[in-house]
Amino acid sequence: YIRGHARDYDQWAQMGLKGWSFSEVLPYFKRSETLETGGDAFHGSTGPLHVSWGKSSNPLYHALVESAVQAGHKKSDDFNGYDQEGFGAYQLTIKDGERWSASFAYLKPALARPNLAVRSHAHTTKLLFEDKVCVGVEYAHDEKSPRSRVYANKEVLVCAGAVQSPQILMVSGIGPAESLQRVGVEVLVDSPDVGQNLQDHLDVLLLQNCTQPITAFSLNRGLKQYLTALTYLFRKEGLGRENFLESGGFAKSREGLDRPDLQFHFVNALVQDHGNVAATQDGFSLHVCQLRPESRGEISLASANPFAAPKIDPNYLATEEDRRALREGLKMGRKVLSQPALSPYRGEEFKPGAHVQTDDEIDAYIKATAETIYHPIGTCRMGSDKNSVVDKDCKVRGVKNLRVVDASVMPTLIGGNTNAPTLMIAEKISDHIRGKKFLPAEEVAVA
Repeated sequence: YIRGHARDYDQWAQMGLKGWSFSEVLPYFKRSETLETGGDAFHGSTGPLHVSWGKSSNPLYHALVESAVQAGHKKSDDFNGYDQEGFGAYQLTIKDGERWSASFAYLKPALARPNLAVRSHAHTTKLLFEDKVCVGVEYAHDEKSPRSRVYANKEVLVCAGAVQSPQILMVSGIGPAESLQRVGVEVLVDSPDVGQNLQDHLDVLLLQNCTQPITAFSLNRGLKQYLTALTYLFRKEGLGRENFLESGGFAKSREGLDRPDLQFHFVNALVQDHGNVAATQDGFSLHVCQLRPESRGEISLASANPFAAPKIDPNYLATEEDRRALREGLKMGRKVLSQPALSPYRGEEFKPGAHVQTDDEIDAYIKATAETIYHPIGTCRMGSDKNSVVDKDCKVRGVKNLRVVDASVMPTLIGGNTNAPTLMIAEKISDHIRGKKFLPAEEVAVA
């Protein structure tokens, strides 16, 4: 559970997005949250999203933080509090041993409401318009199924994410005119920035062998996996309620930055490409993520068929600054893992390996192994300029009664995981939709 740095939102306000400074969005973060240890100036205590601290007693998580301090980094007691920079424990969206998703927090409690109907296994085929007024949505269960339509008395909200929200707009005729015409879509609104400005967090891993049987491999080896399952099923405790990622940190890759541009996730297993790469030995992993890439990609239509996957071009590592930041991040991660606090557990470096030392060798390793952390944003950019896809209230420019409310409206990536900021956006826009007075800004000190 990470909100990003306060300056991320102040930057949005400086870009002309009135109402989106940190002091103005903090009340919505707090409204959405119940932190298990109680509310304070930065945290809520009555919201639907349950946030907890990790419960693991595994010494590796604590050793990672101690090693980071020995390497010269600060210690942070709360990444979502006064000072994000430093290493410490992560907060998690886990309640009673289960991931507390947006579905658990918001949708399931509302399922019995008479004004809510859920259509699962439904694929949006297009938005319906009358004279540039959005009046409904067409959908189908699959490509061969008949189309169904639902109509809106007031507004239609698109919340399909940074890949499919722009796709839905484009197959409905809202997007770059030339690109739409090329695939046979009739243009309703020439909106050249739909699908542009794609940003994502790219990540590279340091994999380290462990000399003690205290990682996921040994802890769940053989019959132990059944004990894990039974302990979780009957008590919601033990390894089954853990995500094996309970500590990490935020740091700056160079002098002169006003906020951290690197995030580190420590995983108690050898993982790469989101899977176990060494199922026969103990080890741990340190993710190194560049938080604010300069590179920009795009989402475009491969076809006018709404069931066809769109083209995704993330354009990763397109600038020297992006390559430098990840390179320095890997070096910083190596330094952290080499400190005395991890000595009782540290074996040989599994990947990239001791033979990878020069900048060119590190760059080649990053190019070959870097992976997404699934934080795409920006493809329906919110802005005050005429080319932005949506305005500060997330209303789609050029049409009426249509909003986009998801991570695609973020103009720039925030410094961290994107789940909590997306929920904040939804909380804030819900006030706009209902015409309620927005929550007052909160004056808090941040580093």
